[in-house]
Amino acid sequence: MRGTDARDQDADNQRRLLATLQQLLEIEATDVPAVVERASNLISQALSVDTIDLFLHDPVADTLVAQGVSDTPMGQRQREIGMDRLPVANGGRTVGTYLSGQSYLSGATHLDPEVLDGIRYGLGVRSMIVVPLIVNGERRGVLAATDAEEERFSNDDLHFMEAVARCIGIIIHRAELVEKIAADAAERSRRSAVSELITVLAHDLGNYLTPLKGRLDLMQRRALRAGREQDAASVDAASASVRRICRLVDDLLDAGRLEQGSFALSYQSVECCALLQDTVRLVRTENSDIELHASEEISIRGDPDRLRQALENILSHALEHSPSGKPVSVGVRREKREDGVWAVFSVRDEGPGIMPEELSNLFDRFKRGLRSNGLGLGLHLAHGIAVAHGGTLTAISAPGEGTTFHLSIPAGQ
Repeated sequence: MRGTDARDQDADNQRRLLATLQQLLEIEATDVPAVVERASNLISQALSVDTIDLFLHDPVADTLVAQGVSDTPMGQRQREIGMDRLPVANGGRTVGTYLSGQSYLSGATHLDPEVLDGIRYGLGVRSMIVVPLIVNGERRGVLAATDAEEERFSNDDLHFMEAVARCIGIIIHRAELVEKIAADAAERSRRSAVSELITVLAHDLGNYLTPLKGRLDLMQRRALRAGREQDAASVDAASASVRRICRLVDDLLDAGRLEQGSFALSYQSVECCALLQDTVRLVRTENSDIELHASEEISIRGDPDRLRQALENILSHALEHSPSGKPVSVGVRREKREDGVWAVFSVRDEGPGIMPEELSNLFDRFKRGLRSNGLGLGLHLAHGIAVAHGGTLTAISAPGEGTTFHLSIPAGQ
């Protein structure tokens, strides 16, 4: 039977563990660095050792970086000789625990050749515990306790560290969630304020443009009646510029409606081939080369004006990036899927393509490519129109291989 002293020691260990866990759970989850520093101090007090280090993996540098290093002589020395950063490529017991997920306990680390010389000789460590740190199911680093005294730690200390590491993993995950919630709330607030400001400015600008457009139309009619063709041509050029500004204002207002969830659609039966032919006719100029492939009749329920707007934006983007002498190919086809029949509009250009890092946020508002002009609203609106119809807008591209856009709208069964 176990003696009274052993039972008392077990009880002391349990009380120490429970007290430490309770204090850890009381840590306010404001941000990860604050949580790590507070947790390190609590564990250091519970074990009374030379250093407690919480190493988190930096994936960019592929290095374990000590967070909240103990403010002790050994901790200060650790920072001085750079042992608070452990490149994974250098190996060692600490890195080994991170890679394998297996805990490490030794009371004679100076005899273990797998322990880094900087730890054995630079810090004079003789006893060490290293346990993995799991955050939300992912191994993110290790928790380490080191001391200059030999045989300083027991198996009970190892179990204590493992329990504490699990608790810290939960606290760090909680802190990261708090950080994300705060960041998301700040971003939503910023986007809402920007959207409101843009909508107000666009609305006011539209109020100024409407009478200006009317005056230009009147001036052009007067010039034509008086036979002043050169003046009429100049007014026509000015009117074209005003129309482009009006289109930009409309896009800004539509972008605001998308953000606010007030983007309305007027549904009716739409014949896709006719819609595509009409869009090509509106976009085509003397200098544009567009190949149209649309012969199969496909009818869908949708807003023809909004769908035309989406196709215009996609086609304009393709023409902008298409090199001279290379046609832009557009078409529509019926596609049978598990959830029914879809109408798939395609627009392909032979341009320089889109970089992989740009594809992930290609449809974000005000996102402009390196070779793009304008405000970056065209594709954003096209994507919003597709989603509003229950459809999708996707892009397939690679540098030097052109870009293909697919606007897919459900057509029913």
